[in-house]
Parts: sequence; structure tokens; C-alpha cells
Amino acid sequence: MKLGRLKNRTIIKQTLILLFCGFVGWYLKGKLTPQAPMAMGAGNDPYVLTQEVEEQDISPYKTYIGHVEAIKSVNLQPQVTGYVEKVLFQEGSLVNEGDILFVIEQKRYLANIELRQAELAKAKANLVRIQKDYKRQVSLNRQKFASEAKLDTAESDLQQAKAAVKQAEANLDLAEIDLGYTEIKAPITGYIGKALVTEGNYVSSASQTLARIVQINPIRVAFSVSDKDFLDTKLLRQQQGDEAIKTELELPNGTIITNNLKSVFADNEVNSETATIAIYNEYDNEQNLLIPGNYINVRIKPKDDVIALLIPQAAIAQDEHGNYVITVNDENVAEQKRVILGDVIGDKQIVTAGLNEGDKVIIQGLQKVRNGQKVKASLVTPKGN
Repeated sequence: MKLGRLKNRTIIKQTLILLFCGFVGWYLKGKLTPQAPMAMGAGNDPYVLTQEVEEQDISPYKTYIGHVEAIKSVNLQPQVTGYVEKVLFQEGSLVNEGDILFVIEQKRYLANIELRQAELAKAKANLVRIQKDYKRQVSLNRQKFASEAKLDTAESDLQQAKAAVKQAEANLDLAEIDLGYTEIKAPITGYIGKALVTEGNYVSSASQTLARIVQINPIRVAFSVSDKDFLDTKLLRQQQGDEAIKTELELPNGTIITNNLKSVFADNEVNSETATIAIYNEYDNEQNLLIPGNYINVRIKPKDDVIALLIPQAAIAQDEHGNYVITVNDENVAEQKRVILGDVIGDKQIVTAGLNEGDKVIIQGLQKVRNGQKVKASLVTPKGN
């Protein structure tokens, strides 16, 4: 019995010690822990987030996937045989029409020109001799000293000599053309790619491509639209002119190119499998942002922008009198304003009346604010601005 009572006393003592330690800990925590600030609105101005009302373009548009294409592209190929003597361009650079890009060995072709020049000179000299002989035969025939047969032979020789001169002239022209082919020039203005053949390589008209040039400015964007969209756009252009439609191009990095449409044409038939028709738009590309082969977004919209005031839906409140927002003026005083709402666009609401551009509407903390109350406000800038 004594052992049991002793054990109970020990348990009670340990319990009391634990309770005392807990109480001391709680007391010290209350003394050492900093007091929490008073709740917002209990003597302090409430803290809110605001956002400026901005005008935005809400014009309806349709987006298509476009493919950037070069209007002109050229594969450079040799027209004569020989070793490449010079490569006169920097790979990846802009070359102008007429620039010399490759030079193929020219000695053989210069020698061939000299040979053809000599043949032409010989043919001309022979023609002069035969012309003189023909004139003598004509004179003798008139005097009855030469037969008709001799005159016919002299005339035939004259015609053959003239033909020989023409043949020699043609051979000289061909030799000069071949010499011209030894200098491979840019047929168009554009950007040239990698040199596929370097100096010292033997080339011929049956050999590989030497390099490729693509035109960059102007450039073409191809995309397909449904037959319905095509007809709607065509009717609009017929009624209001070509300027009734505006296009925007969104590049892979998000850059927007607007209002630089140069010309447009459509394919001559609808794809019966997809009920779409191909459209080809031509654009100025002075900054070289449109690169052949790229895929971009093409937005088609009316020429005249539709501008509206948009606010986040979180800024809108409602009571028995209708919709309202609370704005914060330059003195950081809250002002309730009644608004008339339009359509919803994404997470934004169109406001047709009640607000002006530049007004700061509360988008967070609205439930803590009363009309005419002083507030602490921080301005939030929407993403993308």
C-alpha cells in the first residue's frame, strides 16, 4: 500500500511540474513574441491593389498559321567546265543582282575566243577575194567572154563565203558566251547561303549546285483559309476596297508586324478535301524579320480598329442598384462609380460608360473599402504592358 501511494504521489508531482513548465513557457512566449499588427481597417487605412483603365483594340480577328516563302530563289549552277578559281562572296551575306560570285578558269575560253576571231578574220578575207572574183565574172559575162556556168559558180562561191563569215561570227559569239559563263553572277538580289563548291574544285554543267540565293525583300506568306472566310473577305474587299482588310503577323518571338501588306492573291481553286483555299500575301521585309521557312501566325482583321475600355472582372461589384467599381483618386480616397458593362473578353470586361482612361480601379481588397474612405494603394501593371 505504501508503495502504491508513493507511486501516485510521484505521478502527481511530475504532472504538476509539467503543467508549471507549460505555463511558464506560454507566459514567456507572450512576453517575448512581437505583437501582431492591428487588423486592417481597425484604425489603419486598408491596403488595396489597383489597375489603370486602358483603351484596348478589341477588333474581331481570325488567326491562321502562315508559312514564309521566298518569292524568288535560285540555285547557282555552272554552264561551262573548269576549275573554280575564285569564290567572291561571304556566305550568308546579301548579294545584289549582277555581283560576280564564282570565277571558273578563263584561259581556255580566252584562247578559244582568239581562235574564233582568227577564223572570222580568215572568213572575211576569203569573202573579199570571192566578191572581187564575182564582180569580174559579172563583167566578163556582160561582154560575152565568160559563160553562164562560170558566173553561176562565182555566185555560189560568194554565197558560201558569206555563210562562212556568219558561221565564224556565230562561233565567236558562242565563245564569248562561254567566257561570260566563267563568271557566275547573281541573277537576283537576295541572301546567299553556304558555298557548296570551294576554290580548286572541278565543275561542269552536270555538276552539283554551287550555292543558293533566296530573295528576302519583298517576301511572301502563304496560309489557308476556309471557303466561307475567303468569300466573306472577298465581299468585304469588293464593297470597301483592298484597304478594308488589315493583317498582323506574329513572329515566333512574339514580335508583331502590322500594315505592311504589299499585295495578295488567292489560289485558283478550293481544296475539296479540306474546303480551304490557299492565300499568298506579299510583304515588304526591310528589317529582314520574315525568314523563308518560318511558321508564323497571321491575323486578319478589319482596317478600322474597335477601341474600348477594359477592366479586370475582379474590379466589378454589384448591389441592388446595379454594377459598380471603386476607384482611387490622386489623394488615395476611394470613390464608388456606377458602370455600364459590355461583352466579356477573356478575363476582362468591356465598360461602355462610367469610367475614363487612366482611372485606377481596385482589383484586390474591394470588400474592405467604403466610398470616401482613405486607402493605401499599389498600382499593378498588367502582363504584356
